[in-house]
Amino acid sequence: MNIVLTCVFVLFGLVVGSFLNVVIDRLPADQSLAFPPSHCGSCKKRLSLSDLIPVVSYIMLKGRCRYCAEHISLRLPLVELATGITFGLLFVYFKLSPELAITLFYFCLLLVIALIDMEHQLIYPFMVIPAIILAVMFSLLPLHSSTIPQFYIALLGGAIGTGVMLLIYLIAFVRYHGANAFGFGDVYLGALMGVILGSPKIVVGIMLAVYIGGIGAVILVVTHLKTLKQIIAFGPILVIGTFVSYIWGTAIWDWYIHIFRF
Repeated sequence: MNIVLTCVFVLFGLVVGSFLNVVIDRLPADQSLAFPPSHCGSCKKRLSLSDLIPVVSYIMLKGRCRYCAEHISLRLPLVELATGITFGLLFVYFKLSPELAITLFYFCLLLVIALIDMEHQLIYPFMVIPAIILAVMFSLLPLHSSTIPQFYIALLGGAIGTGVMLLIYLIAFVRYHGANAFGFGDVYLGALMGVILGSPKIVVGIMLAVYIGGIGAVILVVTHLKTLKQIIAFGPILVIGTFVSYIWGTAIWDWYIHIFRF
């Protein structure tokens, strides 16, 4: 039965991933998520159901539009596949539970935020602020969960996340004389991280993001994919830190305290 349900969640995730692609494409373009129906971004031809089968359609069409032969972004099947696999893994980890539903919501939200920031260097407050309110409401539920923090822990995490990210924003603002080196959207995202993770896992999430971001920036500069003057989206890195800390943050924190205990 668990194998069957896992497969169901994987298939459901593939379909959800297809919808997330629509959100990622249309929000920055200020387009409706419902109208017009799915269509090719190049020739505007409406897509048939056979063109919309997650992952399978991309493979069958060899990554090109059926009607105009324009290349289809590889991001589309990758998001579908990543969402399907993650839904299956999260079901295995959480089983059927309120924590599973909340975690699936967080994953979808954070994935959309990360990819929009990666492609457009935008983090929308109208997405993040309601999510912060929802995360606080989730913390009021009597779940006794190791992943969903209780109310006061969530608020403390939100305060820490906001404070740390605001400090980084101010340092970047002063250091680069007001240049857009670090967006204020990252401060909103820091607050969301905090209420999702609570304290002390928010510390782990930010530390992971700083380490990953630092290493990633060095690699990009050394390989000449980016220069020191180019903007590197920090939102996706914060999202990675958030999700890793969400699942393993307590274990990482305990390990860190044990290693550096004086």
